[in-house]
Amino acid sequence: MTPRERVLAALSFRETDRPPIDFGGHRSSGISAIAYAKLKRALGITSGDVYVYDMIQQLAIVEPEVLDAIGGDTVELGRAFLTDDSDWKDWVLPDGTPCRIPAYIRVERRGADSYLLSEDGMDLGVQKEGCLYFEQITWPWFDRNPDEQDFSDLGWALGHTMWTTAPSPGGHLPPSPEGFAELAAGAKRLRESTDRAIVGLFGGNLFEVPQFLYRIDNYLMHTALHPEGCKRLAEALTGYYLGQIEAWLGAVGPYIDVMLFGDDLGGQNGPLISPRMYEELIQPYQRRMWSRVKELARDMHINLHSCGGIEPLLSGLIDAGLDSVNPVQITCDGMDAAVLKQRYGDRLVLWGGGCDTRDVLPHATPREVAAHVRSQVATLAPGGGFVFQQVHNILADVPPENIVAMFEAVRASG
Repeated sequence: MTPRERVLAALSFRETDRPPIDFGGHRSSGISAIAYAKLKRALGITSGDVYVYDMIQQLAIVEPEVLDAIGGDTVELGRAFLTDDSDWKDWVLPDGTPCRIPAYIRVERRGADSYLLSEDGMDLGVQKEGCLYFEQITWPWFDRNPDEQDFSDLGWALGHTMWTTAPSPGGHLPPSPEGFAELAAGAKRLRESTDRAIVGLFGGNLFEVPQFLYRIDNYLMHTALHPEGCKRLAEALTGYYLGQIEAWLGAVGPYIDVMLFGDDLGGQNGPLISPRMYEELIQPYQRRMWSRVKELARDMHINLHSCGGIEPLLSGLIDAGLDSVNPVQITCDGMDAAVLKQRYGDRLVLWGGGCDTRDVLPHATPREVAAHVRSQVATLAPGGGFVFQQVHNILADVPPENIVAMFEAVRASG
């Protein structure tokens, strides 16, 4: 099977010659740039630089040579962009590794710390000395009350949070006719150049974006104290996203296989909101967006990135029109792989859960990693409906020999 055929078969609940592998197909299946530099050396790959495409999480572009070596079956739409050397500028990772970052990222060194800035120069995030990632430091609606807002400044606010103003390649293009034309041209070039399944990152976050605007503790309080205001915000966000979906799909719909939405709905101990609150505050708006996607591109596969223990919400997500979910965080309450496969494996593609990145991948031996992966694949792969990815991104401290052992075990499981 070709990589794309392998992925599409799994998404159609058909068994494949081996499980399809997603490595870097989206911003939660990739690898820290520090770990990536070590992985390249371990694989004996000396070509290319280390390109950091996600500045906040410090994620590296997984180059075609590495995808070939590990058997990767997916590629992210953003690889179609920033293809000229002038699109990048030099930077240094916290461990001293030289790298390149997108030239459009506004970042300043101040002493030993680094700051991410908005277009008008406001400090949005900081990477303190000794830290591996950026942390948000500005919340534009921190002292606002949703019951007292008309959300007419939503566009301004989205331009002043770290997570919505430091986009990955492709997301940096303006939402204008010229920007969508460039997006379409890049997507077409990528489709013609690869037989891997292409994942397009859309976003459409309804639960997380308010956290970026108010701060998570404030927003969770608002959901309880000001539910009507939060519903009006969800309505405003949905309107904003629906206004983009048609143009975005018009540009890239013919060239991508998976459309990725995002919203971290869970924590270690279960959902961050109750199923009842999900059904009132999130589900109706997801249903509207996902129904519109299917109207515009009937065969488009809808994937949701949602961390945490989200099992109590899965039936509602399926009801809203979800096709697959990642990263299937198997160390959280209620997220046992065998239980998820038994309860949802014929209705929901489990895109993830292939390797525990909390305890196993960083700390086990390569032999133990391989045994763990074989067990997960044996549980999740039968009958299709499974795409292998480790649980979220591979972090900076993971030994390269463990990464190699993980992917070797998947490839040998066919």
